[in-house]
Amino acid sequence: MKLKKSRLISSKRGVVVKGQWKAVNVDPSVFCDEGLDGLVCFEELTDYSLVEPEKAMTAQTTGRGKNKRKASEREAEEKPARKKKKRQKKSKPEEPQDVPDETLEAEDEISPDQCPDVTPETQHKTSKKKKKQQQRKKKKKTDEAGAESQKKSKNWSRPALVGSEGPSADVSAWKDLFVPEPVLKALSVLGFSAPTPIQALALPPAVRDRLDIVGAAETGSGKTLCFGIPMIHTVLEWRKASEGERKTDGAEDTEVCVESLYLPTVSETTDGSPAEETSRDTEPPQEEEEEETDDVTARQTQTDTHKPPLLGLVLTPTRELAVQVKHHIDAVARFTGVKTAIVVGGMAPQKQQRVLMHRPEIVIGTPGRLWEMIREKHPHLQNLRQLRCLVIDEADRMVEKGHFAELENLLEMLNTSQFNPNRQTFVFSATLEHSLPARLQQKKRKRTERSRLQLLMEKVGIKDKPKVIDLTRKQATVETLTETRINCTKEEKDLFLYYFLLQYPGRSMVFANSIDCIKRLSALLLILDCAPLPLHANMHQKQRLKNLERFAEKDSCVLLTTDVAARGLDIPNVQHVIHYQVPRTSETYVHRSGRTARAAREGLSLLLIGPDDLMNYKKICRTLQKSEELPVFPVQSHCMSAIKERVTLARKIEKIEYFHSREKQHNSWVRQASEALEIDVDDDLLLGGGEDEDEEREQQRLIRSLKKQLKQLIAQPVFTHQMKTKYPTQMGKLQLPLSTADTALSSLSHDTQEKKEKRALD
Repeated sequence: MKLKKSRLISSKRGVVVKGQWKAVNVDPSVFCDEGLDGLVCFEELTDYSLVEPEKAMTAQTTGRGKNKRKASEREAEEKPARKKKKRQKKSKPEEPQDVPDETLEAEDEISPDQCPDVTPETQHKTSKKKKKQQQRKKKKKTDEAGAESQKKSKNWSRPALVGSEGPSADVSAWKDLFVPEPVLKALSVLGFSAPTPIQALALPPAVRDRLDIVGAAETGSGKTLCFGIPMIHTVLEWRKASEGERKTDGAEDTEVCVESLYLPTVSETTDGSPAEETSRDTEPPQEEEEEETDDVTARQTQTDTHKPPLLGLVLTPTRELAVQVKHHIDAVARFTGVKTAIVVGGMAPQKQQRVLMHRPEIVIGTPGRLWEMIREKHPHLQNLRQLRCLVIDEADRMVEKGHFAELENLLEMLNTSQFNPNRQTFVFSATLEHSLPARLQQKKRKRTERSRLQLLMEKVGIKDKPKVIDLTRKQATVETLTETRINCTKEEKDLFLYYFLLQYPGRSMVFANSIDCIKRLSALLLILDCAPLPLHANMHQKQRLKNLERFAEKDSCVLLTTDVAARGLDIPNVQHVIHYQVPRTSETYVHRSGRTARAAREGLSLLLIGPDDLMNYKKICRTLQKSEELPVFPVQSHCMSAIKERVTLARKIEKIEYFHSREKQHNSWVRQASEALEIDVDDDLLLGGGEDEDEEREQQRLIRSLKKQLKQLIAQPVFTHQMKTKYPTQMGKLQLPLSTADTALSSLSHDTQEKKEKRALD
C-alpha cells in the first residue's frame, strides 16, 4: 500500500521549469519504424524541480500575488508616462504590455502528463487562446439563453395568461377562498379579478379542509387553477414546516460545531507536508468507526429530508395538455419559487432525467413516460409515499379501458405499496356521465348498483367523502356555442370544407377521426393555397408544439388535427370548429366543440354529416338530449360550381403526387436492399415497372400544367358582391351589402331569421 501511495503522489507532483527545452541529436534510423512517422524531433529538459501538490498550489498563489503587486507598482510608475503618450498620440492604439518573467515561470508549471515539447512561450499563447475560447462560449450561452426565452414566450398557452398582463387587477374576490398571498399577487398581475364558479366552489374545501375533490364543468371554466392553487398551497405549507425543523436541527448542529472547532484535525510537519494525527498513535477500534459512519448517515438522512420531495403529481392524457398545465401553474406560482417539471413522451428522456435531478416539487406528465422513469428507479420518483397531491385531469379519457395500461399500474402502486393516507386527490373533467344515454345508464345502475363516478373513485383511490362539484349542463355544451350541420355525401365534404374556409376566414380547427384523413386533407388544402397546419400522433413532438404556436400567432389559420388536440387545450380566439368526420362518442364531441366559445365568447361548431356518420350523429343527439334537427348552415349554391372545379383539379394533382412519391419510396427501398445483398433488381418488383426518365418528365409536365390551371382559377373571385340597392351615403359612396365580410355566426342567424319570417308568412 505504501508503494502505491508513493507512486500516486509522485505522479501528481508538479514540475517547475527553470531552464529551457533543448533538441537532442538522434540517429535517423530510429525514425524508420512505422509508429514514429509523425515525430519531428526530440527535446529534453535538464533544469527543473519536482514539487508536492500543496507546494505547487502555494507557489502558484504566491507567484501570482507577487506578480500582481509588481504589476500594480509598474502601473503606478507608468501612469504619468501613459497620460503624456495619450495626449500626444490619441489616434494610435495602445501597445500590449510586456508580461513579467516571473508570471511566465509561474505559468510554466506543468505535469509529466503534458507534452514535453511545449515551450513557455507556446504555453502562454495557448493560455490566451483558451481565455478567448471561454469568452466566446460565454457569449454563445447568453445568446442561446436569450433565444430560449424568446422561444418560450411564443407558446400558444401564454397569450391566454401572460397576454392579459397590464395594470394590477383588484383581487378582493379571491381573498375569501383561502388563496396564498404570493398567488394573489400573481393573479392580480395576470388580470384575474374574479374566480369562475367552479373555482369559487372548489378552492375553499380544497385549501381549507383538504378534501378530495371530483369536479365536472364545461370547457374553458378554469379547472386548472382549481387544482393548481391547492398544490402550491401545500408546497408552501411543507416549506414552513421544514424551515421549523431546520431551526431546531440547526441549534443542535451549532453545539456540535463549537465542540469540533477545538479538536485537532491534521498537523503539518516542519517541511509543510501533511502528517498523521499525533493525538493517537494506535489505530481506532472498529466500534468507534461504525459509530462515526452511523452519525454521517444520520446527518445525510436529515439533509435529504430537508430537500424538497415530490409533493404534487398531475397526470394528463396528452403531451400538449401537460405542457399547457405546466405553463398555467408556472404563471400562478411565479412569486412562490415552486419548481415544476414535465415528463412526457416524444422528448429526450435524458433531458427530463436531468430536470428531475433538480428535485421539482410538482411534476406534470403522461402515464407512459412517467411509469417508464419509475421503473428505471429515478431517485426523485422513488419515494411516492410523501406525495401530498395527486391530480387526474380529463379523467373520463384517462380511465377508459385499453387506453393507458401504465396508468392502471401507477394507480395500483399509489394505492398499495406507495399509499399515503394524508394524500389529497383531485379528479377533473368536462364530462363524467355523458358516455351513455339516460335509459341505458339507469339499466346499468340497476345491474351493477354503482355509477361510473363511483367506479372512477375506486380506481383512483379517493376517500369515502369527497367534495363532488358538477356544473355541467344537460346539453353538456356552452351556451355561447352555436351548433350547426351540413348534410352531404362523402365526396362533397371536401367541397363544403373548402367553401367554408374560403368564405369565412379566421382561426379554425378541423377534426378528423384518422391520421390518414388528416394527411390527405393537409396535402389537398396545401395545393389550394390554404396553408394548413397538421397535428397528429405520428408527428415529432417539437413539430406538434411548433404548429400549435403558429396557429395561435396567426389570426386566420387552419389546424387539421385528430382528437389529440380535442381535450383541454386553451388556444385563444378559436372561432370555428369543423367536424370533418363526426366523432364516435358524445364526450369527444363535447371536448372538440369546447375548443371554441371559451371564457364567455361566441363560437361555431359545424358538423359535416355523410351517410357513414349518421349513426354516430344520432347517438350523440340522444346522449346529449338534443334534437336531431340541428340548424342547417346556409350555403350559396351558385358558388359551388367554381369551388367544385378547383377541388377536382386539386384532387387530381394530389393523387398524382401521392402515387408518384409512393412509387419513388418503394423503388428506392428495393434498390437499396438489392445493393446491400448484391442482387440484380427485377422490373417486376418495382412499382410502375421502373419508369424511364421520359415518363417522369411527362408526369412532371402534367403536374405543372395542372398547377398553372389551378393558379388561374384561384386568382378569380368566387364570391361576388350582389348589390340589392344603390344609393349614395353622406360620404358620397355607394352603400354595399355585407356579404363576404359577414361572419359565419351572423350569416347563420340571418338565415334562421329569414326562415322564420317565411314560415310566419306561410
